[in-house]
Amino acid sequence: MKSLKIILASQSPRRQELIGGLDIPLEISVGYEFDETYPPEMPNSEVALYLAEKKSQAYPLPLNDNEVLLTADTLVNCEGELLGKPANKQQAKEMLKKLSGKRHEVITGVCLRSLHMQKSFKMSSFVFFADLPAEDIDYYVEKYQPLDKAGAYGVQEWIGYIGIDRIEGSYYNIMGLPLSQIWKELKQGNF
Repeated sequence: MKSLKIILASQSPRRQELIGGLDIPLEISVGYEFDETYPPEMPNSEVALYLAEKKSQAYPLPLNDNEVLLTADTLVNCEGELLGKPANKQQAKEMLKKLSGKRHEVITGVCLRSLHMQKSFKMSSFVFFADLPAEDIDYYVEKYQPLDKAGAYGVQEWIGYIGIDRIEGSYYNIMGLPLSQIWKELKQGNF
């Protein structure tokens, strides 16, 4: 694995920090456009993986022999509704109100692609939010940056400290990258 170099196709500072912690040579790709739509009949459980693979296929640069392109997409599934990144502060508040007092699923799809192969997988974790008073939601949305996060929250931020009763599954998956599974796939793969 020491000869591999990961190309992370993500502008997310959280993903950059997380994958950097694996001590594998890393390059952050420049932003590129891709169509984030998915078939409306697609089950919610498949959308994040579909988008991660679509993002991988849209990558505009050729890969070198030792490079592995990593693309990922994270979505929140609450009561059958998929929540991505909110468009504005009002939508962020509405998302957090929807999550308040409920259990929801965080699904991350990951695609690892080299010149020789592609491995894709998805992981789910469950988050149980306490009842969030409106003043706590307002405080979080005004003081933090929920607009770049699926479901309008970061588990590692203030709202996670005060609002999450418990989680089931990978904490890092909730942050946007299931690191232990990525590590296993890289070690087992013939990239």
